[in-house]
Formats: sequence, structure tokens, C-alpha cells
Amino acid sequence: MTDAGSDQDVLLDCFERHRPQLRAIAFRMLGSAADADDALQDTWVRARRADTESVQNLEAWLTTVLARICLNLLRARRLRQHESLVTIPDPVISSSTGLGPEDSVLLADGVGLALMIVLDSLKPGERLAFVLHDMFQVPFEQIAVMLDRSPEATRKLASRARQRVKDLAPRPDPDLSLQWEVVNAFFAASRDGDFNSLIALLHPDVILRSDGGSARPQLNQVHSGAWQVSSQAVATIGLLPFIFRVLVNGAAGVVVAPHGRAQVIMAFTVTDRAIAAIDILADPRRIEGLDLGHLLTGTTHGRPDK
Repeated sequence: MTDAGSDQDVLLDCFERHRPQLRAIAFRMLGSAADADDALQDTWVRARRADTESVQNLEAWLTTVLARICLNLLRARRLRQHESLVTIPDPVISSSTGLGPEDSVLLADGVGLALMIVLDSLKPGERLAFVLHDMFQVPFEQIAVMLDRSPEATRKLASRARQRVKDLAPRPDPDLSLQWEVVNAFFAASRDGDFNSLIALLHPDVILRSDGGSARPQLNQVHSGAWQVSSQAVATIGLLPFIFRVLVNGAAGVVVAPHGRAQVIMAFTVTDRAIAAIDILADPRRIEGLDLGHLLTGTTHGRPDK
């Protein structure tokens, strides 16, 4: 008989070794670093109470436990969602100079905010199948067990999700300096009211999504097309003196913070030297919950190019 204490030691060692990947899976499933941490904690609590003596592949077993927790959370969330609201997932905000090690794991493979928004639109089973198979190479046979479906049905779920992501989630250009070049030009054109330059910087099918939450419902909007989005950009000229440059989910973005208090977060998806998406979080309750103070010091106001 195996010693219970040694079983726990083996389990803990496996959990800690695979913690970064498990957290990355939870983040891409749930769209929130805080929710991912909660799911990870719940996974450990359940694992610690379980009898794992006969488990041959602890990594796969832990992934299954975590996936089922995330699936239940997604199903419950879907029941609560109000379809008339625009919902921007919780952003990961970091210094404009680069990502820290933990954020790099979370946001590997171009997991920008636009992609997280599209993932939020998927059905829970589709999201699970796509995230686990396409992003983490988990076999369909293993995912099928989590979903109580056949492997073939699970493949179809992932295929539908893959097509939706392909159609709706542009990938940020991997060259961050190029992203900043385009975003800086965007703000300069907005400041000058230069519609022609704005139109040239925007993808013809650019989409602007804004989430003001229940506190600012007038900001729950979606605009599409270069002309509509350029008009919205010029209308925000009064915000330009209060811009702080940051990375939002690893891509170029800004925090608008009059008097050092964050009010708006803007994320840009730059693809092929054009802005394909602008995602705006303006919900004061959610912004207050983000730790942004260290990012709002020592940054030049009104000049995102500095």
C-alpha cells in the first residue's frame, strides 16, 4: 500500500510543476485572471481530498478536474448574462515596456482582448474543446470524457469554435513597435481631427466595442466600419491629455486617467498595419478592481508616442 503522505507529496509536486499551464488554461476558459486563480484554488482543494493512488497521469487528471470546474462556471455565467450588454473580459494590464513572466504564460500565442471577446461568445462546450485542443493540444478523446460526448462530436464543437475565431478574432501583429507606430498615428490624427488619416489607419471592417457596465449603460455600444469608428475617435479628443501608455493583454493600449484616476481602458488590435479592433472598458466598478496605480506614474500625459 502506498503511503498517503507520499501520495500527497507527489500530487503537490505535480500541481506546482504544472500550475502555470493550468492557470493559463483557466484564464483562456474564463477570461479573467482572478477567476482563473479561484478555479485553480478550487482544483487543488478537490485534488487534495481525492484518492489519487490509482491515477496514472496526474497532469491529465488535474487538467480534467480544472476543465470541469471551468465548464460549470461558464454554464452558470451564461445563464446570468444579459444579452443586450456589451461585455469586455477583464483585461490583463502591464507596463508598456513588456510583460512579466506570469503574464507571458497567460498571454502566449497572441491571446489578445479581441480573441477573449470572441471566446466569450462561444458556447461552454465549444470553448472548452477549442481551448484545450487548439491551444493546449489536449487529445479529443480526453476532452470528450470531460464533456460526456463522443470524440467525433467533440471535434465538431472545436471546428465550429475554430471557424468563429478565424472569422471574428484578428490576431495582433507580433511586432509591438509596429503596433505602437499605428496607435500613435491614430491618436495624432484624432487630436488633429484628420479624418483622412484616421480612415487610412483603420481596417475597413474595424469594430469598436465599449463596455460601460450597469453604471454607464450609455457606453455599452458597438460600432463597425472605418467611418463610424473614426467619428467616435474624434469625439474623444478631450481624453487625449490624460493618456497613459500600457499593454492590454500584451498588445498596445492606453489607460485614460484624469488626475491619476483610471476611468477608461482602451485596447487596440493592430493587424497588417491597420487597426482591426478597438475594445474599451469603461465600467468604473471593474476598473476600480484593477491594480493600476504603479502604471500611472512617470508616464507622459497626452503623448502616447513617448
